[in-house]
Amino acid sequence: MNWIILIVAGLCEVGFTYCLGRAKGLTGAEWWFWITSFAVLYVISAVFLAKATQTIPLGTAYPVWTGIGAVGAVLVGIFLFREPATFWRLFFLTTLIGSIIGLKALS
Repeated sequence: MNWIILIVAGLCEVGFTYCLGRAKGLTGAEWWFWITSFAVLYVISAVFLAKATQTIPLGTAYPVWTGIGAVGAVLVGIFLFREPATFWRLFFLTTLIGSIIGLKALS
């Protein structure tokens, strides 16, 4: 169950990075909406990470959490914010995913 909580925490991290990207360049009510969404998802992500570390070793949970967030943020950047999908970016994204799978397999 705590692995599911950890995955949800990582997805919330992807969500808060998306909100941060959407808030960029905005002002007024729109900015406040995205920053408030960012803050809510940030807190949920941190609370779920703390819950997951009750049974998953911190040395495994934290890298998996940040890895899910990093991979998700890159994919959000590529697909939603039209950032470049260069060979090296995709290569290192693939190695990051392999590392996350390796950590999960070893714990």
